[in-house]
Amino acid sequence: MGTLFVGRRDAAFVQSVCAVVLKGNWHRLSNVAIGVCLSSANVNQILLLLSKDASLSWTFFRWAQSLPHYQHSLPSFWTMVHLLTKKRQFKTARELLEKFVFKEFLSSPAVLSSLLSAYDDLKTNTQILNWLMIIYSQSKLEVDAFQIFDQMKNEGLKPDQHACNALLSMLAKSRQTATAWKVYHEMLLVGVVPNIYIYNVMLHVCFKSVDVEKAENLVREMDQKGVFLDLFTYNTLISLFCRKGMHYEALAIQDRMRRERVNPDIMTYNTLIHGFCREGRMREAVRLFKEINGAVPNQVTYTTLIDGYCRVNELDEALKLREEMEARGLRSGVATYNSIIRKLCEEGKMKAANKLLNEMDERNIEPDNITCNTLINAYCKRGNMDFAWKLRNKMLEKGLILDHFTFKALIHGFCKVQELDNAKEVLFEMLNAGISPNYSTYSWLVDGYCNQNNEEEVLRIPDDIMNRGFCADKSIYRSLIRRFCKRGLVDYAQKIYVKMQVNGIAGDSLVYTILSYAYLNAGKPIASSEILNNMLKNKLIITSKIYKCICASYADRSDMLELFWHQAIEKGLLANNVYKLMQEARPNSRSNH
Repeated sequence: MGTLFVGRRDAAFVQSVCAVVLKGNWHRLSNVAIGVCLSSANVNQILLLLSKDASLSWTFFRWAQSLPHYQHSLPSFWTMVHLLTKKRQFKTARELLEKFVFKEFLSSPAVLSSLLSAYDDLKTNTQILNWLMIIYSQSKLEVDAFQIFDQMKNEGLKPDQHACNALLSMLAKSRQTATAWKVYHEMLLVGVVPNIYIYNVMLHVCFKSVDVEKAENLVREMDQKGVFLDLFTYNTLISLFCRKGMHYEALAIQDRMRRERVNPDIMTYNTLIHGFCREGRMREAVRLFKEINGAVPNQVTYTTLIDGYCRVNELDEALKLREEMEARGLRSGVATYNSIIRKLCEEGKMKAANKLLNEMDERNIEPDNITCNTLINAYCKRGNMDFAWKLRNKMLEKGLILDHFTFKALIHGFCKVQELDNAKEVLFEMLNAGISPNYSTYSWLVDGYCNQNNEEEVLRIPDDIMNRGFCADKSIYRSLIRRFCKRGLVDYAQKIYVKMQVNGIAGDSLVYTILSYAYLNAGKPIASSEILNNMLKNKLIITSKIYKCICASYADRSDMLELFWHQAIEKGLLANNVYKLMQEARPNSRSNH
């Protein structure tokens, strides 16, 4: 009986508030008692009772929102968005939706089903869900966007083209190409008719995955459905064909543009020019440059050509083109300088390279990692470590982050000039930056110490790394073992292997294979066979990747390799695909003989 009384009292309260609002007596709502009595449930009821006048509902909604002790619930927000949408006040509805969409678990299927079931207006529900899918997609909230899409499918609601385009665009930008195709086919199944924007997004997906076949299928589909290709479509196709080195097809697309009277822009020309420059086909690139019509060459155009000339060892032509570029009022950018500096460094013209670096400083053009790494690498190769280190310090002063190219160049440089302690310090700095050195990095250190007859120092590298607080993982031991074996120092490789085991790290297929081959090559077949037996015991096999690695590393010892692979076959240690590789290699070896 008490509950019934409370329910009646709430109903009376709701009716009285509605009456006050309808009469426009807003001053009476300032009564403290009314504000205290408001709950999300009766606010929702009031909004529905006032729904015939959306502007009145909206005014009451904002008034309630201004109360210090009251907060709108998710149903209240949803009701208000629903009312505004139904009355076609789309801008206000969308803005309100964006305000609360991230605060609540709105995309949850259970929550969403509950909200949708409160209203049987399919048109309004569809519009709101379309907005939600767009908002989540543009905010890169993939899970939420997918949940909305799935909810619409489950409710039998068809998403509009704009929402589909937003979802597919998000997937394309994040390179989720397989998922994009899955969603695209599901959209077709629920009756979405692709427009030019959806087709363009899917062509962009093809570009990301370098899938020419699917792109051509999409174009055929567009032609069959009478969807006209626009400039973005053509540029995407040209970019895809150039990326695949299919220049004839790219030029055929350009010809179709002319026939369809779609004027190419500078991006069209830049893409074609870049495709030819990348393959060193400068004659075709320059011909296209001279044919530019209806567009103006920009900094990208000139920089692409300059880089192309540098790559085919025509530095003079590159410098002439730079002069022409600047004469046209186009200033060289950092990419332009990088291309020329790289070529100057390759030719050992360090004075000219430094002159360009100073010019960049005068023009307030900030060098980037490529600029600095190019110069550091050049000085390291020449053994000028003082200047290389100064450039490294300049990078840090400019706020640039040292990357693996920087560290590798410095380590290689210090090893080259036999400053191995400095090389090791850079190695620690590299590890501290969270960058894992690769095999070549460790091989320079091994070579450096071995050249000084100081192999014992190499054995200390894992301990030195751990003493500095870093983890000496399997890749470190593997690299040291590989390099010792390559140098024929199998006894030292064995010492590293023992140290590896003492530190609780088990050998893998690559370590066992390299050690076994090294022992065989050193005239110790019994030791070699024992290691292969250990592989068998540990259920390890020689994969195709390891097979290729060993063959490439010891290509000059084909007779020893043949003996080694014969032993591995006898013990059943080769992966199935390795046999196929061996069969393919045999005709080549015979023809060479």
